[in-house]
Amino acid sequence: MATLCKPDVSVPEHVITMEDTLALARSLHAGHPQLPLALRLIENTGVAKRHLVQPIEETLRHPGFEDRNRLYESEAKARVPAVVNRALDHADLRASDIDLIIYVSCTGFMMPSLTAWLINTMDFTGHTRQLPIAQLGCAAGGAAVNRAHDFCQAYPDGNVLIVACEFCSLCYQPTDLGVGSLLSNGLFGDAVAAAVVRGKGGTGIVLERNGSHLVPDTTDWIAYSVRATGFHFLLDKRVPGTMEPLAPALRAMAVQHGWDAAALDFYIIHAGGPRILDDLSHFLEVPPEAFRFSRATLTEYGNIASAVVLDAVRRLFDEGGVEDGASGIIAGFGPGITAEMALGRWSTDSLAGPELSERHVLATPVHTDRPSPATEPVR
Repeated sequence: MATLCKPDVSVPEHVITMEDTLALARSLHAGHPQLPLALRLIENTGVAKRHLVQPIEETLRHPGFEDRNRLYESEAKARVPAVVNRALDHADLRASDIDLIIYVSCTGFMMPSLTAWLINTMDFTGHTRQLPIAQLGCAAGGAAVNRAHDFCQAYPDGNVLIVACEFCSLCYQPTDLGVGSLLSNGLFGDAVAAAVVRGKGGTGIVLERNGSHLVPDTTDWIAYSVRATGFHFLLDKRVPGTMEPLAPALRAMAVQHGWDAAALDFYIIHAGGPRILDDLSHFLEVPPEAFRFSRATLTEYGNIASAVVLDAVRRLFDEGGVEDGASGIIAGFGPGITAEMALGRWSTDSLAGPELSERHVLATPVHTDRPSPATEPVR
């Protein structure tokens, strides 16, 4: 059974508070006719602080898409390895035990993907499979969990590393002055997260079923306009209302599994904003406290896109987990409007990593003349 082990999450050192954000909005957009509305919306997010890869003075500058994407790559390479190593430690595995790396990000672009750099730089084997996911936005965290589950169903001895790297601040566009853009400027934060899905053994959420659902005719509600200046985020005012059509999809998947979505033991939900969580609580008929992990992520980090669900899972672990056999749901929402959903049970298993290190690999290694990487993995 595929088990989602404890994630590791890291946020950058530069912090901007709600008070800072409101003061900046008043200063930068003093004459904006909808400034009062934007300020009210930002205050209602409940985001106490966010973390950024640059000081706010640098974040507000736009040196051009090329420079920003170069910074995305350098920051990803500087920050991801340590998070990956800690996630591997949580799963009692080594890099050489990983058969597939899923890398999700919607805030920068690299080709080859960072997966290739990780394989070359760390101790992953040369036949490690790669699956970059770039266009599912905030839903990509849930999609990564689901694709890892699918892989472990196909290869029961396999292990999957998930990496989510989101530097939302690098998508700030000073010329975008719509209310949706101003709200986004006060909502999104930066973070790196990683987690392992083990095909056998491990403590965490044993994944039992996954599914996807797209709300028809909503493709322009969350979108990027790709221009010379980079990614311009488009957020429609109707997005907060999407939980009404998505809640039945969560209920239906639970019913197919013989579960009641309103009577689960834990809920890992993408924290897109407080309205999302409030509405889903209402339509699923679960108490607001059920979404405490997601609310904590939103309050302390803001919306960190695809990394949200992994951070919420981390908070479940940090709270001490739940009783063995406890049932729960993971759900990420993003462009489409798309929902990526998974059902699972909490399980404690003491199977150690070294035993897996001796297992038969899932594919025949390709022997080349390439020397072993000289760079040691970050510890």
